Amino acid sequence: MTAISGLRGTGQFNTDFRPTNYRELFTLLEPNGTAPLQALLSMAGSEATDDPKYNHFRDEMPDRKLTVDGAVASTSTASVTVDSADDEAFVVPGTILINVDTGEVMRATAAPSSHAIAVARNIGGTTHQIADGANIIIGGHADSEGGTSPTAVSFDPTTDFNFTQIFKTAVQVSGTLQNTFLRTGDKEQEQLTKALKMHMSDIERSMFFGRRAEENGSTASPTRYTGGLTNSIVNVTDGASYGATNNIITEKEFDRLLIENIFAYGSTEKVAFCGARVISNLMEVGKNRWQPTQIDNAYGVSLSRYTTYAGDLLVYMHPMFRQIPGMEDEMIVLDMNEIKYRYMQGRDTQLIRDIQTPDFDGVKHMYQTECGLEMTQAKVHHRIKGWAGV
Repeated sequence: MTAISGLRGTGQFNTDFRPTNYRELFTLLEPNGTAPLQALLSMAGSEATDDPKYNHFRDEMPDRKLTVDGAVASTSTASVTVDSADDEAFVVPGTILINVDTGEVMRATAAPSSHAIAVARNIGGTTHQIADGANIIIGGHADSEGGTSPTAVSFDPTTDFNFTQIFKTAVQVSGTLQNTFLRTGDKEQEQLTKALKMHMSDIERSMFFGRRAEENGSTASPTRYTGGLTNSIVNVTDGASYGATNNIITEKEFDRLLIENIFAYGSTEKVAFCGARVISNLMEVGKNRWQPTQIDNAYGVSLSRYTTYAGDLLVYMHPMFRQIPGMEDEMIVLDMNEIKYRYMQGRDTQLIRDIQTPDFDGVKHMYQTECGLEMTQAKVHHRIKGWAGV
């Protein structure tokens, strides 16, 4: 014990006596939202599955176009050979074929045989030749008066699938820590809050970057991985090779992307998750042309709407794209009508408490989710990568 004379002031007390003001409940820096894709999916639609492998049918109208294999110099040769393709099965006697390069109209007089199609040439009195690689489309059907019915042609949908993935995030606190006073508040509740945010972030990252797979599928304990967007979207534009200059997509080139790719299929309103650099590119492209408007709580998330002549882009700068190197120049365009959140029946996100062993001095809890992403159509979505500038 030490005697102290005179006036006592705050500077005479160390941290053992004076804890100072730490702001009892600390501030957790979070990168502007954890899982916006899941927020949108929760509003757009989700569905339970009773099997970890869920299948769906995909059907679409065929292009019904052919490519000529070998030039036909004569204007009267009555046979045209085309590349091997499923679309040639749509050619039946009476099918109208149009050479889009020259405008020549032909009529099939027989079904294809070894990729050769017997045709009546230059209908309407024209005199065209056919170049190698010419583009031929099916342009309808023409039959003679009193004719019989044509050969029936049908097409079947294709199937695709994905898996649910089991996500787990644990929290463990000792009995002593449970009963210790901390400046930052209840440590168990703090860890539960952080664990939930990390759990949702894990699911979000898998839904973007996961690759569909199943390990030890014939055993009692298989491990399944859900396929994510970047590995499932088939329409990909790489800025390194798309435009006239590497990694630069000009306003005109972006316009072409909107017309030919992004809005070629599906809805005329799509959601675009973007990195910071793409956001600045869009602002540059949209300047004086497409004035963005703010949409609060569309699908549960605040978005910026770019109304273009091809369709509306609802744009969101994804915080995860800031955290992951290389994603700053990415743009993932989604048709929300064609993706779903799928969860194993009875195993959507839940907190399972007190899973500790009986001899553990403390508590252990776990967040668990068994879920996956379902993409019912592929062509309606688009991915742009490597868009460094305008």
